[in-house]
Amino acid sequence: MEGFFEHSFLITYTAEELNSGLKMYVVDSKGGAIACMLLALFFLGTWPAILTLLERRGRLPQHTYLDYTITNLLAAVIIAFTFGEFGHTNDGKPNFLVQLSQNNWPSVLFAMAGGVVLSLGNLSTQYAWAFVGLSVTEVMTSSITVVIGTTLNYFLDDKINRAEILFPGVACFLIAVCLGSLVHTSNAKDNQVKLEKLSDSRAGEKGATSNGSNQNAKKDLEYGSGKVEKAKAGTANFLIELESRRAIKVFGKNTLVGLGICLFAGICFSLFSPAFNLATNDQWNTLDDGVPHLSVYTAFFYFSCSCFVIAVILNITLLYRPAFNLPRSTIRAYLNDWDGRGWAFLAGFLCGFGNGLQFMGGQAAGYAAADAVQALPLVSTFWGVLFFGEYRKSSRRTYLLLAGMLSMFIVAVGVLMGSSGHRKN
Repeated sequence: MEGFFEHSFLITYTAEELNSGLKMYVVDSKGGAIACMLLALFFLGTWPAILTLLERRGRLPQHTYLDYTITNLLAAVIIAFTFGEFGHTNDGKPNFLVQLSQNNWPSVLFAMAGGVVLSLGNLSTQYAWAFVGLSVTEVMTSSITVVIGTTLNYFLDDKINRAEILFPGVACFLIAVCLGSLVHTSNAKDNQVKLEKLSDSRAGEKGATSNGSNQNAKKDLEYGSGKVEKAKAGTANFLIELESRRAIKVFGKNTLVGLGICLFAGICFSLFSPAFNLATNDQWNTLDDGVPHLSVYTAFFYFSCSCFVIAVILNITLLYRPAFNLPRSTIRAYLNDWDGRGWAFLAGFLCGFGNGLQFMGGQAAGYAAADAVQALPLVSTFWGVLFFGEYRKSSRRTYLLLAGMLSMFIVAVGVLMGSSGHRKN
């Protein structure tokens, strides 16, 4: 955190810039970059919890994701027309609207490629949440992202991050992948034991009923004195109620399906940040001489546009050809489905602004260090335990593995942020 309190503002200007007039907002201090990363961490860890909530309430993920992707794009537009347009433009750092007409298509294509893989990753995770839970999904995808993506960004950024600190942090994320898999396996066994005990209990009650031992209970129900209590989180009845409500039915499905989806999503997530890095810094010298690099805000606009297009195409396809035995839907049914739409819009804004803040911090301190925001499972697990009853009434083994997994994440975040460098140009 050294240097954080040395700057009273996240955005700083040189004396020359102040004399010539204000220019585009640019985060150029290490402290400002860390502040962006921390805020992005909260945003990016919260939006998956909102989408999980809607799926568990029975809303079709195709409907939710279409709503989410609208405000995700809107967040990029807001950032482009505020941060990207503030101040006077110049030849070296043109504003957002000026860059739209410049011959910078190689960089634009890198930005759009990053949006495509992010959209595929986000679309995959909304199904993985149902199979393996919010916490494990976020742990596995984020850890794979850091192991691959951070390594690529380190070399793309000309090693501005301190390798002796950065790569031990990457190792911590890799350990978290293994622990996350063990947490899921242990928790799945706990749930199976709960369901078997409930089945045995019901078999016993059925035998008692045949002997007439519960006639009083029948009278209570007949005269309205019986109470139907809501199942407590972590119990077998809670798991059954959840399965009956949720949109994606997972009982009887192979858990390897969920882990496979996590792997695919993690690989997609590991590529979007390096692609964005190439779009804003042109390490491969694809731009013509004299053409300025894309600003973070312009690149993020193109990035979000491609993300939006892919999401709309895939989700409209999934309305009519749903996966995992989901019910078929239509565009009209989607337009009439207002249950939970506000929450989906909020999730899109959180993800959009979270991604924007991550890129702003990465441009200043190195995209490898900015991958610290992939510790979002710390936030997602908090919401999962607090609101969704994940890991309630689990075994001691599960709790120990969960504690170990989260501890490795905390260490990894601190180490990655400690490796932050400073981009010279």
